[in-house]
Amino acid sequence: MPAFPKHFDGTRYYNPDAAQAAGFSDVLRWKLTSRPAPSPGFIADVEQSTPPSHVTGSELRTTLVNHSTVLLQQRGFNILTDPIWSERASPLSWIGPRRRRKPGVSWDDLPAIDAVLISHNHYDHLDLPTLRRLAARGDSTFIVPAGGARLLRSEGIGPTYEVDWGESVPLEGFTIHSVPALHFSSRGVWDRNRTLWCGYVIESQGRTVYFAGDTAFGWHFAQIREQFGRPRLALLPIGAYEPRWFMSRMHMGPDDAVRAHEVLAAGTSIAIHHGTFQLADEGIDTPMKQLIACSNDSFLVLKNGQFADIP
Repeated sequence: MPAFPKHFDGTRYYNPDAAQAAGFSDVLRWKLTSRPAPSPGFIADVEQSTPPSHVTGSELRTTLVNHSTVLLQQRGFNILTDPIWSERASPLSWIGPRRRRKPGVSWDDLPAIDAVLISHNHYDHLDLPTLRRLAARGDSTFIVPAGGARLLRSEGIGPTYEVDWGESVPLEGFTIHSVPALHFSSRGVWDRNRTLWCGYVIESQGRTVYFAGDTAFGWHFAQIREQFGRPRLALLPIGAYEPRWFMSRMHMGPDDAVRAHEVLAAGTSIAIHHGTFQLADEGIDTPMKQLIACSNDSFLVLKNGQFADIP
């Protein structure tokens, strides 16, 4: 693996050669000077699907569950990214972003999960109630960025492996590589950037899937392409991007995601981080509509519960 740029100062992690995420004063400015676009309180248009228990051979079935939760099935192995089935992306059950659409796969229809990839510790990506339920089912390995294992282990969630950028976890038939993202971390007031954020490259028999997690557009896409080659599939975030003066340091918009798709030269990309929680000022379905308007057939927009068989 390459020597990725230094991104830890001995106390906190940071984005190398890129803008840092907005601070508290910028958050206040955002909240005082803009308003989110109106969106329905709940949208009852999800047709839930039932994934197979396993997929054998080289076929890669990719099911969008919701937000950044994707079920990847290949060679008898099931991988789940940033799983969230909770009603809110929040530490509290009565406040915080509420889901606007139900998950595309019901909990009872979720097959056994071999590996769970966590990109960072924000509540819409590291959802402890969902992770506890997965751990209670057994047989799942949990992979988190550097500094993230302590929280999971304190909740009895495991086995858990921590990875820094450039580190890997070998699994049966697969290798999970941690790669850079441009974002930030925090779950409270005092823990900002105490744990790392990352994307993952899933490598099997010379072919790769790239899960970007949450990220701004930046230098890392070219470096990932150089190191791992063209991904067979890229999962790229498109939502929570308005206002751009605030969000561009931590989230891509649809136009950024198209640029990332092109830099990676991905065979297929699938949009994530949209359509379930309204986390920024754009409307709940605006990212999807804008991506459809500016992308081509190799960049797919799936609804919750839809799947694609990737060649």
